Amino acid sequence: MRLTTKGRFAVTAMIDLALRQNNGPVTLAAISQRQQISLSYLEQLFGKLRRHELVESTRGPGGGYTLGRKAAEITVADIIVSVDEPIDSTQCGGKENCLGEAGRCMTHELWASLNSRMVEFLDSVSLQKLVDDQLAKGVVVENTPTVKKAIFSSPVAKPVRVNAPNSVFALGNAFSKS
Repeated sequence: MRLTTKGRFAVTAMIDLALRQNNGPVTLAAISQRQQISLSYLEQLFGKLRRHELVESTRGPGGGYTLGRKAAEITVADIIVSVDEPIDSTQCGGKENCLGEAGRCMTHELWASLNSRMVEFLDSVSLQKLVDDQLAKGVVVENTPTVKKAIFSSPVAKPVRVNAPNSVFALGNAFSKS
């Protein structure tokens, strides 16, 4: 089995989310910045995670994502399967036609057995365990929610209303009335 970046990034982003969701919804932009994962790629992954109800989204200011279930109830297998990552090391994709019409290859049972062990292992590792491992390693989690700061520190002045013609035609009408 070859785990692609899709599965790796999904697990990494879910750990990041689980570490920080106690401060409220976590934005994909913040995860993208911390984990160096493309924002558009995260949007695709989180769309799939949301459809599988592993995350919930909140719209609007202060919005973002939270876990759809408790971290202890989400397994690595759940995450990988939800982003369409195949957990299969057989040549035939489990269809038992490794050699085409001739049937299975001689090592089909070996790879099928490996598949079941991989799924069993990934299903035994919870997101909570991965979060706990990160905390034990000393990962620092900010205690304050991320607040979007205004671009300008001074108040924005209202535009000055000018009482003047706004087109050539209005200017011509203004002169014709005088």
